[in-house]
Amino acid sequence: MEPTNTVKNSEEIRSRPGKPYPLGATWDGEGVNFALFSEHATGVTLCLFDVDDPTQETHRIPLTERTEQIWHIYLDSIRPGQLYGYRVEGLFDPSKGFWFNPQKLLLDPYAKAISGPVESHPAQLSFDLNNQDENRFIEPPDEDSAPFVPKSVVIDSAFDWEDDQRPDIPLNRTVIYELHVKGFTKLHPELPGKVRGTYAGLGRPEVTDYLKSLGVTTVELMPIHQFTGESYWGYNSIGYFAPHSEYASKGTIGHVVQEFKEMVKALHKAGLEVVLDVVYNHTAEGNQHGPTLSFRGIDNPAYYWLVEDDPMYYMDYTGTGNTLNMAHPRTLQLVMDSLRYWVTEMHVDGFRFDLATALAQSLTAAGQLSSFLETIQQDPVLSQVKLIAEPWDIQSYQVGNFPVNWSEWNGKYRDCVRGFWKGDEGLAGELATRLLGSPDLYNDGRQPGNSINLITAHDGFTLNDLVSYNDKHNEANGENNQDGANDNRSWNMGVEGPTDDEAIQQAREQQKRTFLATLLLSQGTPMLVMGDEYGRTQQGNNNAYAQDNEISWFNWEWDTNQQALFDFTRKLTALRQQLPLLRRRKFYAGHEIVWLRNDGKPMKEANWNDGITRCLGLLIDGTKVEEQDENGDAIGDDRLLILLNAYWEPLSFALPKIGRKHTWEVLINTAAGSEKPHEVSAREPFEIRERSIILLKMK
Repeated sequence: MEPTNTVKNSEEIRSRPGKPYPLGATWDGEGVNFALFSEHATGVTLCLFDVDDPTQETHRIPLTERTEQIWHIYLDSIRPGQLYGYRVEGLFDPSKGFWFNPQKLLLDPYAKAISGPVESHPAQLSFDLNNQDENRFIEPPDEDSAPFVPKSVVIDSAFDWEDDQRPDIPLNRTVIYELHVKGFTKLHPELPGKVRGTYAGLGRPEVTDYLKSLGVTTVELMPIHQFTGESYWGYNSIGYFAPHSEYASKGTIGHVVQEFKEMVKALHKAGLEVVLDVVYNHTAEGNQHGPTLSFRGIDNPAYYWLVEDDPMYYMDYTGTGNTLNMAHPRTLQLVMDSLRYWVTEMHVDGFRFDLATALAQSLTAAGQLSSFLETIQQDPVLSQVKLIAEPWDIQSYQVGNFPVNWSEWNGKYRDCVRGFWKGDEGLAGELATRLLGSPDLYNDGRQPGNSINLITAHDGFTLNDLVSYNDKHNEANGENNQDGANDNRSWNMGVEGPTDDEAIQQAREQQKRTFLATLLLSQGTPMLVMGDEYGRTQQGNNNAYAQDNEISWFNWEWDTNQQALFDFTRKLTALRQQLPLLRRRKFYAGHEIVWLRNDGKPMKEANWNDGITRCLGLLIDGTKVEEQDENGDAIGDDRLLILLNAYWEPLSFALPKIGRKHTWEVLINTAAGSEKPHEVSAREPFEIRERSIILLKMK
């Protein structure tokens, strides 16, 4: 192998055999131990690069020690900040699943930091892009990719966490806020320009104070593992231990790790949890036409699930070209080591697993469907943090089927709530179940809080767009509006997009309040998406994965309606914390609740089966609830009444009288918006406006 640039003699660096563990590059205060797994490689070379000129390769050091299929070496004179990568030799025969090529510089799968963005370049490909012949995969290309890929970075993991304590917020008190690290603070007017859109910006008091005032408890960060540059959302991971370098405010190599830790410490100090959206189901290397950046060139059949009878091709359960092979013990170890690292070293509080079903899907053929899930369940570290599944992939929908220590994005809740308030028929019975925490899905040893209730997410319409557009408008994505979901269960209330019609504007504002009230008055764990609290729009784009601009960024300059919606959202989150009956740890038993018709009488089976039933009430009698809260205090003896009217016209609702009590206090009325609490009598007719929710408490 001839070097493509000047490479110094490897004898200038004193080496020792080193150890196979821990994997990755580990600084011990005197030198660095390097360890890389590859089962099928015939040779591994460690390459060092100049910090001031990362294109300049300074040393190539063959790894001659191999223990348990791990190649390793210890270098005495290496220090934190050193840039490195690997060249791995072996069989190049894609038809057999092997893509070894020492001309491809490879990122360390265990790299704790990566020196810069991963931008695409033809040199990263394992075939000649100009050769369209079907035999183009026979010979490995000889162009060196090293100048065109970022480098792995040796870091010093020392950090003063001071008295950092995880908030450890119970599920029944949790309110999740999904946000994008860059998009949330990029336009923040009170932050210095250099920290906008960064980890440092997210940890600033101006931001944490806002989150606290909103009433959320847990921030769920969209992917922050190092990812390739074509996706703003970040669902193309290439480094499972490395925080995305472009979210760092300082340019010092390796500083990104320290800045991420500072952010977590600041959020914890404010009492906020940090949950990471993680993408372990696939990598950014894609299918056989994708770049060779790391895993493919290190040991393709170990890391990826290949088509059994034609291993040039990849099993694709994710729609991205490949699926990680969780049946291989080293790949499973990689994921588990990564998860533990983020908990123990980076102090995060949990994970939301993108396309979590794909993590188990690849195991089906091996008869090991539960291996990954069981491994997490018995892990003494990971079993104690929040575990949230996106319980579907492109082939399988598994809502309600994850183990008892998992929470799930409840897609059935989302679809039912959207359909009910859109006016779809036959949803009253299911809506009642969803409002109670979906016991049909989670009463299997789990709690209502295991249902992550969502109406919107990063993927799909924002709340504002859900009530403003019938159809997606994704032209800005450059895919002729073919991308994104077609079935959004949305309703524009009469006009597609923005309008000057005041009546439609008011109807939309009410519909937004009604959606938010449904979410925050339901049993289960509510999840808000950044900006829904003020009515952020993506201009009808329901798949803004590549929109790193104002379409996706959080706008901090609000008009009167937006401020009013924020105030209303904050009122809802406060009420949820104040009223334990709205956030129970356990499911309601039948004797504690009564479902009512608008004439005040209990719902009957015929009412549930009537497809046009769109008005109902839920009476919760706290005097019959025998439960303590998480602090051991009584849950209280309040009586609450939640009224819902999805009809297109107002209805009279007969409020219940209990004993001698007939006075109710109206706490929330989505038709009135900013209305202050006031008393009403059950002895008088009570009107509930069309498409609205009312929350009352008995005086």
